[in-house]
Amino acid sequence: MRPFLFAAAAFVAVPALAQDAGQTARIIDEGMNHSQVMTTAQHLSDVIGPRLTNSPQMRVAEGWTLAKFTEWGLKNARKEGFDFGRGWSIDGSSVRMTTPRVIQLTAIPIAWTPPTNGTLTAPIVVAPMEKKRDFAQYRGKLTGKIVLVSQPGNARDLTNPRFKRYTGDDLSKLDQFDQPKNDPAADAKELRENLFEVERDAFLKAEGAVGYATISYRDGKLVHGEGYMFETGKSPSMPGVQIAAEDYRRLARLAKIGPAPALEIVSQVKYDDSDQQGYNILADIPGADAKAGYVMAGAHLDSWVAGDGATDNGAGSAMIMEAARILSAMGVRPKRTIRFALWSGEEQGLFGSIAYVEKHLATRGSPNDPNTTGLSRYFTWDKRWPITPQPGYRDLAAYFNIDNGSGKLRGIYAENNPAAANIFQEWMAPFRSMGMTQVATARTGGTDHVFMQSIGAPGFQFIQDPLDYDSVTHHSSADTYDHLRAEDMRQGATILAAFLLNAANAEKALPRPPLPTKPAVTDPFAYPESDD
Repeated sequence: MRPFLFAAAAFVAVPALAQDAGQTARIIDEGMNHSQVMTTAQHLSDVIGPRLTNSPQMRVAEGWTLAKFTEWGLKNARKEGFDFGRGWSIDGSSVRMTTPRVIQLTAIPIAWTPPTNGTLTAPIVVAPMEKKRDFAQYRGKLTGKIVLVSQPGNARDLTNPRFKRYTGDDLSKLDQFDQPKNDPAADAKELRENLFEVERDAFLKAEGAVGYATISYRDGKLVHGEGYMFETGKSPSMPGVQIAAEDYRRLARLAKIGPAPALEIVSQVKYDDSDQQGYNILADIPGADAKAGYVMAGAHLDSWVAGDGATDNGAGSAMIMEAARILSAMGVRPKRTIRFALWSGEEQGLFGSIAYVEKHLATRGSPNDPNTTGLSRYFTWDKRWPITPQPGYRDLAAYFNIDNGSGKLRGIYAENNPAAANIFQEWMAPFRSMGMTQVATARTGGTDHVFMQSIGAPGFQFIQDPLDYDSVTHHSSADTYDHLRAEDMRQGATILAAFLLNAANAEKALPRPPLPTKPAVTDPFAYPESDD
């Protein structure tokens, strides 16, 4: 996912009213000695489990988090709905190779694909398809086959450590300003590439295939199962599974020497169309000054289904909830309201946070723009002009996001807003001994602060130790509670609570960039790259 890049504001010295040492000590005591963050994370991951948007498990998570916010004394705990699409869940699945010998394969149904309605048995054909041009060579060859649509490739050498904490040198390299880039031709190409799944599904159906399989993009018997055809009336035509890389390559080798292996697929999945609204969960600690606006922290509650959604993003959700519990337990009465958000639909395209932006902050484009849905909405939303602020546009004084696993907070990205950097340095001072040391000018993308940035709101993401998030757990079948780090999460929730209280009590709101306007093309002399 890619954020829209706003121009950085010129540096303006703004006094930040840092909280007194007594409040900081109370936050640290509550967050370190009375923490409930791991209890919360364990319930989300072990008890509720994976939380695909609009799935039955996500509905349970929505109700449980609302109840916890209310139990902890937050006010106006509520759900805000937005149009999304179908619910989908897995009751059971099995993929076996039945010839030339029987092997149970590591595999998972691809999200939003239909069930097999019993056992599907058919021979495979290896027919890699990455572009629409690839269809021609497979016409007339797929009838009655389970089609392996990915290139098998080769096993990858694991030359980098799978578990990592940032060094001081690593952190310092993050402090760089990212120049804006506006390339409409590249944006259009990216959209076409991401809609290829729809074209491939139509081709497979027309050619009489009975199912398809993709290769996992990580070795180590990890599977993921992401799929993006979640819109009502646009579900995939046939069952699809993602197969572990090692198993997939074995199938491809056997097919190469012939005869092609046969697979037996049982995909017990089901759709739920009872409520096609996704829901964000919101709760407040009311501020003393109704005219001062609010500050906000958020993480996405939804997850993929291969694992339990522990590091992505049960960890961030638990830290958001724990910061709320800490501040509520302290009985704080901040100047500004402090709002806590658990987003839905993030994994499919940040749809929950887009909905919040449109309802509370700003809209994009003109009334004559075509209506877009699904992935098209995600890829085109921040390319629409002009930006029209809502009446509450300036009420949001700061937004802080957590969505990079359970690693310790090591700093914060200023998101190309250097005017905020000195203020963050002051707020971090009490936590340097906990490892919170770096303010990085760089921007980050791929999660729920992105579209807040794109309309000029002050949205920020924290720097976290990577641990094994990118290498192992992100979206994978290994995304379970065992990969969470309790000391890191206690530290993160405590620091988040302090940042929120600082932002809520600051004499002036954090400096914000100007309202973005349509940018010039960065390189007007570039020729667009071919889709080939």
